[in-house]
Amino acid sequence: MTNPILVVEQLSVTFNHRQTVVDDISFAIYPGETFALVGESGSGKSITALSVLGLLPTNARLKADVIKLQDDDLLKRSEFELCKIRGRRIGFIFQDPMSSLNPVMTIGSQIEEVLKIHFNLPKAVAKQRVLELLSQVELPEPLQRIKAYPHQLSGGQRQRVMIAIALAGKPDLLIADEPTTSLDVTIQAQILDLLKTIQQQTGMALWLISHDLALVSSIADRVAVMQQGKIVETGVTSEFFNQPKHPYTRKLLDALPTMQSCLNHCIEEKPPLLQVSDFYCYYPIRKGIFKRVVDVVRAVDGVSFEIQQGKTLALVGESGCGKTTLGKSLLNLIPGSGKVVINGVELNGLTGEALRQQRANIQIVFQDPFSSMNPRMLVGDIIAEGIRALHPELNSEQRKASVKQLLQQVDLPEDSALRYPHEFSGGQRQRICIARALAVEPKLIVCDEPTSALDVSVQAQIIQLLKTLQQEKGVSYLFITHDLAVVAEIADDVAVMYQGKIIEQGSVAEVLTQPKHAYTKKLLAAVPVLKMDN
Repeated sequence: MTNPILVVEQLSVTFNHRQTVVDDISFAIYPGETFALVGESGSGKSITALSVLGLLPTNARLKADVIKLQDDDLLKRSEFELCKIRGRRIGFIFQDPMSSLNPVMTIGSQIEEVLKIHFNLPKAVAKQRVLELLSQVELPEPLQRIKAYPHQLSGGQRQRVMIAIALAGKPDLLIADEPTTSLDVTIQAQILDLLKTIQQQTGMALWLISHDLALVSSIADRVAVMQQGKIVETGVTSEFFNQPKHPYTRKLLDALPTMQSCLNHCIEEKPPLLQVSDFYCYYPIRKGIFKRVVDVVRAVDGVSFEIQQGKTLALVGESGCGKTTLGKSLLNLIPGSGKVVINGVELNGLTGEALRQQRANIQIVFQDPFSSMNPRMLVGDIIAEGIRALHPELNSEQRKASVKQLLQQVDLPEDSALRYPHEFSGGQRQRICIARALAVEPKLIVCDEPTSALDVSVQAQIIQLLKTLQQEKGVSYLFITHDLAVVAEIADDVAVMYQGKIIEQGSVAEVLTQPKHAYTKKLLAAVPVLKMDN
């Protein structure tokens, strides 16, 4: 049998000599294979990878019997020696490319930096190699993009640059930490195909860290599951997904949303709550000394749709198609034009107190709950803020009673009101944002990618919570997402958006099972499917 490229035995990591985040785990990765380490946030997946690279924070204490890269004992290497291994023999693709790339360096300079450090190439040769790498990761127009800064690229393009940097050292092992989180399904499929193609070309081993089980089933050779710092199950991919042994593994698989659930939705017709007609949102492009408008970006270009009372319309499409812009424009957070009628009241032309009162009818839950809350405010005050603004007739005790009731509705303990946002997990923070949106008793909630960065089990909890609240309160949702499996689980109707226009809409079962537009078919074809034998 082939010798493993990486061997880890009895690895443990503790923080501040108290909190154990990785608890006595062992595993091996073999040349040319894809090894997936899966589990929920906080299970210790990323810390395990950072331990191998010697990149743990100063308050972490590592203990291990063996960490070997082929025959090289990494535990005996100095920091200077590890620097020669990182980026050269082991490449690393970080989860968030925007925070991992240097914002003041061009992408060409950042890739070239790796080549200078590890290969000492002449500048002309290095530049040619940078262009080759950008072509290899299929970044469009590499000769022009080489001078671009990270903020000038899309999320998928930044992830391709991260892959190019990781591949620049021609590594034997590539660690990919959640490389497709928050990417559209089509971009995700491209990134995965790219990684597999490069792996076949170079023979490198791929260590994939993810919580997306459908994605893992389509790319991995072996899978290991982590729970609370321990590896609870390991197996060959086919056996792992068809015959899971550990209860936690079965729990993760059961929590996955399925496309088939779209067939179970009730098709009862209800009166319209929100009616949007011929809605536009343009951004001016200004150039020259006097910043004259030379053109416009048609972010939302003449869309029309309606949402029925107590029902959910999912708005789907790739990043940049105008979904979030449309959602924010409906709330007047971004200027837009067109006819918007909610509950029989036309919002166009409303100002002052009349507009403020209508704001109570439409609320929003943002994609990133942490950045959408004031970190210096107590959770109780965050939830009560809307009540104080839109229901000034209520006194302090009445507001406290409302906050207590809202926390119960979103399954959070009463003492959550006296804590700060940073004291909660991602799923709990999203529940707080839902409670804040519900506080003013809206008729419609715009949900902007509320589950995109959550683990499958937490995602399932949030979806169930939204459905329960809809049944109890009759609230409607405009659910903005790129995850079609989540759409199948929660939506009654679907509108597909492409380049600012709605190109297809209908019932969830109709659109997901009998798509008419070529772009909708492309989106559905890119959805990763859990590969299990019948």
